[in-house]
Amino acid sequence: MSVITSKQCACKWVLQHQHKFKQVVRSCSLRVKQKLGYDQEEKTNEQNEYDSEYTFRYADLTTKLCDPSQLRAKPDVSELKFGQIFTDHMLKVFYHKQLRGWQKPSIIPFENISLHPAAKVLHYSIELFEGMKAYRGVDGRIRLFRPDLNMQRMNVSALSVGLPTFDTHELTKCISRLIQIDQEWVPHSESSSLYIRPCIIGIDGTLGVVQSDSALLYTILCPVGGYFSSSSTSDVGVSLLADPAYIRAWPGGLGDRKTGSNYGPTIRVQKTAALKGLHQVLWLYGPDNQVTEMGTMNCFMFYVEENGQKVLVTPPLNGLILPGVTRHSVIELCEKWNEFRVEQRTITMDEIIKLSQSGRLLEIFGSGTAASISPVSMIEFLGQNIHIPTVEHAQPLYKRIRDRLAAIQYGHCEHPWAVPIE
Repeated sequence: MSVITSKQCACKWVLQHQHKFKQVVRSCSLRVKQKLGYDQEEKTNEQNEYDSEYTFRYADLTTKLCDPSQLRAKPDVSELKFGQIFTDHMLKVFYHKQLRGWQKPSIIPFENISLHPAAKVLHYSIELFEGMKAYRGVDGRIRLFRPDLNMQRMNVSALSVGLPTFDTHELTKCISRLIQIDQEWVPHSESSSLYIRPCIIGIDGTLGVVQSDSALLYTILCPVGGYFSSSSTSDVGVSLLADPAYIRAWPGGLGDRKTGSNYGPTIRVQKTAALKGLHQVLWLYGPDNQVTEMGTMNCFMFYVEENGQKVLVTPPLNGLILPGVTRHSVIELCEKWNEFRVEQRTITMDEIIKLSQSGRLLEIFGSGTAASISPVSMIEFLGQNIHIPTVEHAQPLYKRIRDRLAAIQYGHCEHPWAVPIE
């Protein structure tokens, strides 16, 4: 009769539960890196090491196409409005803990989603989303812009709200296939693109503020034109409301995650700005009125120091702002140009006012996937209108950045950031 020691029992238990250890270590690692300011927009092999039963695979993708009679007419590019028209198909992947995690992905005709009335997404906002674009290049090829960064950020958001993570490369391949199927929806225009909205929602049909053991990952596509109305073109610039009474994010919160709870509370403030005839909100934080984000965009300021040196500055990744893909790209481009100093540090309203009064403030602009690069012309702050001369220069920096990004996205030049869909 063999004697099983406590050490043998412990070893057996560890072997049986090693996959759980992997998930915990991976989760803790990502959280620590985020707290330390880790830029999750870098490529890491660690985030893509998943056991087969805990991620879905492109190889298992099934496809059900629309009947030809169901295909809809493509809209006129000149009439496109953001997020109002959707393509013929969508991607869906279910997750059920009781069924060992992710199920097989499928592409199906675009349809409504059926949810239990107690689904956790409806009661506790257990959900997340991403935003990325596909561009039809001058050579006719369709390209994604740095999709790996969006996928990695999506996993970080998932960890924050207790939703399952996935292999980022597998989802990128599934989305690419979806775009291939609906490729005729990608506008034949350099003023338009195909917006891609991947989401994960908690669908457990039970009440109670606990983790959702079932989830749905889905992706929908929509052709889009400009994010803002025609009244806020690049020749005019956008106007902003900066009011210390409204706070979008705070330390320890989810201000740096793409979750619905991070956006819903901003709607009322955006309406307040609109009633004043302003385009967007410049979000502030703290007694010193730190600048955080500009609407749904990251914010940049370009100015001249007293010694004549030019500086481009943007708020740091301190948990109060979203780590934007476009933001990261702007920083990389400008650092590579090496023509002025690039800084990531706190910006306050006092600094903006002093630079404006001294004539050393050159530009303020926002960056984001939806709106690209958007110049600012005016900020309303505590009863005063601060004039921003962003669009008044002969060769403004914002336009140079926007043109360079567009050249990459629309295939005017070969660049590793632009990933062709073959």
